[in-house]
Amino acid sequence: MKSDQSTLRLQTIVGSFPRLKVAVLADLVADEFVFGEISRVSREAPVLILKHRERTVLPGGGANAINNLADLGVQVLPVGVVGEDDAGEALLDTFTRKGIALNGIVRERNYQTVTKTRILAGMTHTSRQQVVRIDHEPDSDLSPRTKRKLEQAARKYLRKSHAALISDYGYGVATPELVQALRRTEPALPLVLDSRYRLLEYSGVTAATPNEPEVEEALNTKIGNDWPKLRRAGKEIIRRMRLKSLLITRGRDGMVAVTGKDEMVDIPIYGSDQVVDVTGAGDTVIATFTAALAAGANAIEAAHLANYAGGIVVMKRGTATVSRPELLRALETSAPVTRKH
Repeated sequence: MKSDQSTLRLQTIVGSFPRLKVAVLADLVADEFVFGEISRVSREAPVLILKHRERTVLPGGGANAINNLADLGVQVLPVGVVGEDDAGEALLDTFTRKGIALNGIVRERNYQTVTKTRILAGMTHTSRQQVVRIDHEPDSDLSPRTKRKLEQAARKYLRKSHAALISDYGYGVATPELVQALRRTEPALPLVLDSRYRLLEYSGVTAATPNEPEVEEALNTKIGNDWPKLRRAGKEIIRRMRLKSLLITRGRDGMVAVTGKDEMVDIPIYGSDQVVDVTGAGDTVIATFTAALAAGANAIEAAHLANYAGGIVVMKRGTATVSRPELLRALETSAPVTRKH
């Protein structure tokens, strides 16, 4: 297939995004950014005193995947939990402004919305640098009542969707047990997984999008720049999880797409390898990959689109998204590329 035909095919896939519905079962995270201007050194300790300038709260974790799908034009049906707190309200407000359905999001009184607070410092007209991150996490497991509500909402949404995105950050929403139950309910629906800590426990999903360190941890191995070892690791993950496809993200080295037919495609990073900020890039990748599969793309086509989206978002500061027009402009200026081995 000629490159112009490949590009046209990818443009057609992106053009179909507004006709899609994607259910998202996710751990919802609030990414809080607090910026202070360096004022002076404290007399109490050898630390900088920052004069507070601004605070923003953005969707993070699975909420960032939801946000990315919405900006790609997809109709998103999210299932998750927030607390009755400021961070939870901020997430719901963001979703409301984007027209994202809230019926599948449970508000639990005794639950603290997962919040990752990043403190950034800088001088006037200089770049902001992260100096510390503070994570606020719930102290207890989800209640049985909340788990029932999540399962009911997920089953309802899966029946309406072209695909489902599973975003597991380890906070108890997207559990392997629930995902397996949903798979039995909708055996033909594409289920795409991003799991931070327990990748191999989700056997039977359609596809997964781990980064290379997550693959190394799951298989207790070290890959580095060893292509044969990477190939073996990809095949092992495919076999053990019974996947149809696998997308391994490799930072500045791009991505590798692996199919159940033992096809393996090495895709160099789109754009510059001098990234600005990788915060949330994995959420952008799985959102684009899932949308493409929902649109009927094969795994290689979906991987190329995810690579474009990932390359765009890492050039933005903070937790960011990629819009459908941005993705289409990237396709107009650069044809999909692969590396041979």
